[in-house]
Amino acid sequence: MCEGAGVRRSLSALAVAVLALPTLAAAPVAVIAIDPTPVGPEFRTDQALGAGIDGMTRGGVEELFTPHNIAWMRKAGLRPITYRLRTELAIEAWHWGNEGVWSDGAHAQGYWTSSDDPRTPVDLTWGYRLPRRGDTIDQANNDGFSRLDDGDGATFWKSNPYLDRHYTGEADEGPQWVVLSLDAPAAIDAARIAWAAPYARRFEVQYWRGVDEYDPDGDWVTFPHGRIEDGRGGQGVLRLADRPIRARFLRILLEESSRTAPPGAADPRDAMGYAIAEVGFGALRADGGLGDVVRHGAGPKLQTIATVSSTDPWHRAVDRDPGLEQPGFDRLFRSGITNGLPVMIPLGALYDTPENAAAELRFLKRRGYPFTQVELGEEPDGQNIDAEDFARLYRQFAAVAHAVDPGLETGGPSLQDGISDVWLAPGADRSWTHRFVKALDARGRLGDLRFFTFERYPYDQLCGAIDAKLRRQTRGLADIFRRLKADGVPPTIPWIVSEYGFSAFGGAAEDDLPGALVNADIAAGTLSLGGHGAFLFGYNPNRPWQHGDACVGNGELMILEADADGQARWPLPTFHGARMLTGDWAGQGGRMLAAHSPLAAADGGAAVAAYALRRGDGSVAVLLLNRDPATSHAVRLAFGGVAPRGPVQVVQYGPAQYRWAPGGVGGHPARDLPPARFTLRNGGEILRLPAWSLTVARFASP
Repeated sequence: MCEGAGVRRSLSALAVAVLALPTLAAAPVAVIAIDPTPVGPEFRTDQALGAGIDGMTRGGVEELFTPHNIAWMRKAGLRPITYRLRTELAIEAWHWGNEGVWSDGAHAQGYWTSSDDPRTPVDLTWGYRLPRRGDTIDQANNDGFSRLDDGDGATFWKSNPYLDRHYTGEADEGPQWVVLSLDAPAAIDAARIAWAAPYARRFEVQYWRGVDEYDPDGDWVTFPHGRIEDGRGGQGVLRLADRPIRARFLRILLEESSRTAPPGAADPRDAMGYAIAEVGFGALRADGGLGDVVRHGAGPKLQTIATVSSTDPWHRAVDRDPGLEQPGFDRLFRSGITNGLPVMIPLGALYDTPENAAAELRFLKRRGYPFTQVELGEEPDGQNIDAEDFARLYRQFAAVAHAVDPGLETGGPSLQDGISDVWLAPGADRSWTHRFVKALDARGRLGDLRFFTFERYPYDQLCGAIDAKLRRQTRGLADIFRRLKADGVPPTIPWIVSEYGFSAFGGAAEDDLPGALVNADIAAGTLSLGGHGAFLFGYNPNRPWQHGDACVGNGELMILEADADGQARWPLPTFHGARMLTGDWAGQGGRMLAAHSPLAAADGGAAVAAYALRRGDGSVAVLLLNRDPATSHAVRLAFGGVAPRGPVQVVQYGPAQYRWAPGGVGGHPARDLPPARFTLRNGGEILRLPAWSLTVARFASP
């Protein structure tokens, strides 16, 4: 990547040389030194700087897709679109089309395949809850629950049949597992497992021995009597140890399936994998019963947290979730929101079938909608699926995509963070990414990874010093690129930030000037590090609300604040920042140049970040982000050691243009002006950067 030691050394030397020039070094004016040597790949703005369209709550699609909203969103200049799949985060199957067939049509259940030639437009689609779900927590509305400890013996969790060797083609298909996370360590010497079909013939019951779930020296240890070689299904209390062992995290490792199906089952997938109806753990009582410490209940707050390795996408028509909508492809492409450009299209690899994915791609081809990149997966690391298992699914979905069109570029997996280490994983290799890449490569299928995607939401906690958080973002993004390289992600394929934003949680800073600063820093920083693109999340108009701690205030990821009817009314700082980024800074695109800002904070981070590029029209544009909340800075520009001679066009946005008027959900901008525009006679003039401001300076290349 472009952050090599040689580039850093040349920049440092250049900065020293520039500071020695009498025409530029008058203190306290700082010099922004730009190296004229291009770094990183050339990019086109209509491919590299875009936004995401995601699933929504009930009524959200109709509210969003109005001519008024779309016109406002397009004004931001973020032209390419990536379609995000919220159903994956909700552990739901996605009916991308509403006409289709069930594998068990007589009962409107089983595995769904949408029609690739529907009679009616596909304007609105839904997610379908999975009745064989094993996870307590999901990353969407979090209103589902696990069937492992829901207290209902008639329900059950079942693993994904597409991980069976029948589909993977592997003799050793790898184990499946379930993990229960008790509220606190407890004395455990017994378990009750109520098996469904298929059950495990061979399995191990284990506990985590470690300081906590992230202990690098932690390990799963099988209970003294916890290895079972001749499982026969049914249910009963299993003695695990002669003396109780205190543990908090408990795992059932499933190693050999009975390959039996429930009575009356006709689909071969019913006999693939493993199924468990209910699980309990605790200490044996004197009467031989189990003192169960697992909480059982039909709700995420009522049950002990369960996590599973995979989930069967089997579902029923009655499982439709009306609270999770996805915009239909016909509405998406015909609305104008895509700007007529190719869209990055998702396939629901975690909770869908390859057959439905193939039909989706055939539908898009039949309609003639433009797309070339097909993204497989949505935060599989966040769903706690093993990297090796996801690689098995990835290969199957990539194969059907290339069967539809060999020219399609398959990629993913849209990691929930660029650095993704495995939870409760023993061994030296805790990197989810490295394990995924290694698993593809071991099967000779690394070529199916034609682009790599990850998400960037730097802050889980929005309380505290925001300026320090902004500076840490810059360093953190560079750390991600270094880590991905070390993890073996091929450097020859595009690396794309498929979603980015201030935080996955809401807060007032997102809708104020810091939001614009961090979003511009992520987008420009991605390109400066050699990335090929970044897609902003929070494209649609929205309203601020209280997500959590009172210290964060009301806020939301959004570029436009909506009125009570969901219609765009107030452009927010990120909206203006996006226009500056795409229009004033990037233009049609170009190649990045290394830039150095000597303005540092006490913590060592850059108080002012600088990103430069040579645009396709030959001019040089510099993006300057002053992350100091209270201090303005005076700078001069130097290009190759000398000040630009001609005029410098300046666009600037900061406190003079924007001020937020707090008011809870009724908060709105009290001052909401467009960026200021002015001209410096030449690059030797002082350019003042207000506190909390974004500035673009553009001049003709010498």
